[in-house]
Amino acid sequence: MTSHPVPVALVTGAAQGIGYGIAQNLAKERFDLAICDIQDPDRVQPVIQRLRETGSRVLYCRADVSSSADRTRMMEEICREFARLDVLVNNAGVAPKVRADILEATEESFERLIRINLQGPYFLTQLVARWLIEQQKTNSSLRPCIVNISSISATVASVSRGDYCISKAGVSMATRLWAARLGEYGIPVYEIRPGIIQTEMTAGVKEKYDKLIAEGLLIQRRWGLPEDIGRAVAMLVRGDLPYSTGQVIFVDGGFSVPRL
Repeated sequence: MTSHPVPVALVTGAAQGIGYGIAQNLAKERFDLAICDIQDPDRVQPVIQRLRETGSRVLYCRADVSSSADRTRMMEEICREFARLDVLVNNAGVAPKVRADILEATEESFERLIRINLQGPYFLTQLVARWLIEQQKTNSSLRPCIVNISSISATVASVSRGDYCISKAGVSMATRLWAARLGEYGIPVYEIRPGIIQTEMTAGVKEKYDKLIAEGLLIQRRWGLPEDIGRAVAMLVRGDLPYSTGQVIFVDGGFSVPRL
């Protein structure tokens, strides 16, 4: 099978929010795209059409990253469509359905978030990494890179959503593990740590964070936007930080800067 001549990126959770912002920026970088989400294909068609208008070839993979069978099927679909994959962006993730104090939180919620936010991306990375290593043997044009989207919640404790915090802390460690393991193959692995980003996930707490931002929670007093994350991903997959594998890129409006 002849390899696709254009670099290909897989972005999970790309039907909306941060994932769509990432896909838009990778399309501008002249990547063809495999976008993964759990939404019905008919609902995703407007997103696919907008991405195709940039000139990118787009494959939609309806898959749940927490499902081993779905992950395997998705990789088979990408192989059939492109016979190539250069970039994986692990972005798909969920918040708890109910924000519950950790004294009251349920095991069901914890297990759901770990499966989707951590276990799924971890083993999807395993599948992609194996294929990247194999592709390197025959494709000298490959542009390998893996980017994990975590959250400031990887280190900032929120006792009303401990399951989310723990899942994102796990993503942070997974980044270091994969960076260490894949270094010998020249495959960089990065973590982008978003701050307070304006998406569907944060819509329910907009009033709370509007107030905190106005009061100076952030150095840059505005909500982050999906395109802010997309630009950071584009920088990494272009190879603009070639000597920084395993590192964290903060996109948080200065939230993480200690201040008196």
